Amino acid sequence: MRIVFMGTGEIALPSFHWLLEKDPNHEVVGVFTQPDKKIGRKQILTAPEVKVIAEEADLPVFQPQSFRKDEEALAALRSLAPDITIVMAYGQILPQSVIETPSLACVNLHASLLPRHRGASPIQAAIREGDSETGITLMHIVSKLDAGDIILQESIKISDTDTGGSLHDRLADLGPSVLQRGLPLFANGTAGASPQEESLVTYSGKLEREDGKIDWNRPAKDLELLIRAYDPWPGTYTGFPHQGEMKKVKVFPHCEVGESASAAPGTIIDTDGGIRVACASGSLVLKGELQLEGRKRLPVTEFLRGVEAAGGVVLGGV
Repeated sequence: MRIVFMGTGEIALPSFHWLLEKDPNHEVVGVFTQPDKKIGRKQILTAPEVKVIAEEADLPVFQPQSFRKDEEALAALRSLAPDITIVMAYGQILPQSVIETPSLACVNLHASLLPRHRGASPIQAAIREGDSETGITLMHIVSKLDAGDIILQESIKISDTDTGGSLHDRLADLGPSVLQRGLPLFANGTAGASPQEESLVTYSGKLEREDGKIDWNRPAKDLELLIRAYDPWPGTYTGFPHQGEMKKVKVFPHCEVGESASAAPGTIIDTDGGIRVACASGSLVLKGELQLEGRKRLPVTEFLRGVEAAGGVVLGGV
């Protein structure tokens, strides 16, 4: 089968590699990815890794800003005459004209067990919401966000130590297995599909840095999940009084949930074995790393040597 691959995010790389190196029954005939972007403080124009890999494989690469505004991109896609278009973390909503181009199917690898966690941040949502498992869904693409019929799914357990980063990497490694099961179904005409149960749908929106602000008026367990879910992006932070000012401190995993204390939420209770902070219910013991703005990221034991963090200090307010 002739395959067009559309992807940009790092989660797509193992699946793309598998299509290029491990699957002799199919041919990748073209690649679509997002335009190069300026990255870092020096704003260096950087190509997506998908593009780099594709060019090394001598594949044609296309980087339209938007299919809706680029007739040449649509014409290029049609000229490739794909049997299947495989999409994973591409970063654009596809118009119907693109969805209808392949002769067999336009499918997406989505990093959740749909219909749970449709949308842009399913990996973080799965940890944040306390799910016991997640996975990869191979689904047909339709005009409505992540709403297409499900072809197949593979699941993995979420551990008590998973972060957004570690779960991302495990799900990325699951992608090739899903393709290995799914592509033969199209090749031999046996690809079934089941509609999603709309009553079970949840959404996970695009995350911004501000979403990582810690609200100590929440239960400690919720915050423990949040801190793991949002590592490395968008990260979590709180205000920390230092030298007469409230400074921003980034909070990194891992944390422990402790017993409740008779103190206002955000109050440091003690610093024995970590920084224990009162929450709406329970307390949260910060045992990982912390980074005061303008300073290096440090283990909590080293952080405590350079700041005043006695019991009674109140966090928050940035």
